[in-house]
Amino acid sequence: MFQPACLTPMLNFDLHCHSNVSDGTLSPTALAARAQANGVDVWAMTDHDEVAGIAEARAAAAAIGLPYVPGVEISITWAGQTVHIVGLQIDETNQALIDGLASLRGGRERRARDMAAQLETVGIHGSFEGALKFVGNPDLISRTHFARYILELGLCKNLSEVFAEYLGEGKAGFVPHRWATLPDALQWIKGAGGIAVIAHPGRYKFSDTAFDALFAEFKDLGGTAIEVTTGSHTPDQYEEYAKVANRYGFLASRGSDFHGPGESRVDLGALPPLPAGVKPVWHDWSI
Repeated sequence: MFQPACLTPMLNFDLHCHSNVSDGTLSPTALAARAQANGVDVWAMTDHDEVAGIAEARAAAAAIGLPYVPGVEISITWAGQTVHIVGLQIDETNQALIDGLASLRGGRERRARDMAAQLETVGIHGSFEGALKFVGNPDLISRTHFARYILELGLCKNLSEVFAEYLGEGKAGFVPHRWATLPDALQWIKGAGGIAVIAHPGRYKFSDTAFDALFAEFKDLGGTAIEVTTGSHTPDQYEEYAKVANRYGFLASRGSDFHGPGESRVDLGALPPLPAGVKPVWHDWSI
């Protein structure tokens, strides 16, 4: 784990991506190799609600000399929407974190079976079993795995179209899930020695008033940073959320949110630098 010190801001940090331990398509080892090949200097793997891939990721990164940051992405429900909170620099052996994440994963199979039943009503048969073909960890079956099965059936051209037609809110395959609370996520991350980051804030459909409440509560609970440059943001949003970071006193994070070749907007390491004028989340790390 990194210790406080000063780092050059020119290093290529990618602090958000996923392996097949959650909903990515590559193993932690393959992700490490791709990150290094793409010029990443410091890498974090942040699987959804799971830390089981960290040991492999750390070992793979060490074997090729790639500085590694242990991470996780925690699903929460806030104001009726799903929001993701990334934890960086966590101790993945922390028992409260492990137990909390296990409690989140417990409801995923029930939700998946409900999704499959609803997809049956629009003529998509066998989707639960079909989704399982793409699942590396059965505890973490998700909408993305269903989307890959629907793509395999040839019903849509890409993942975005699948979500728009079948799996997004209000569509046949959408089943809401009650995730952790924001205080839960912050308690688990901070209790594990980690840094809490709001992932891809530009994806959430909140009013300005609701965003202000989210950012204020996050900061009051000890939240540290927001993602500014991320694969889920447009170039205009890089500047927008740089201003948000400075307005609220947040550090700025950067991560591709890479899930796999051919289905992610941005490859590992391919994002532009953080905008000028923000303080990076890694400003006091050393490698």
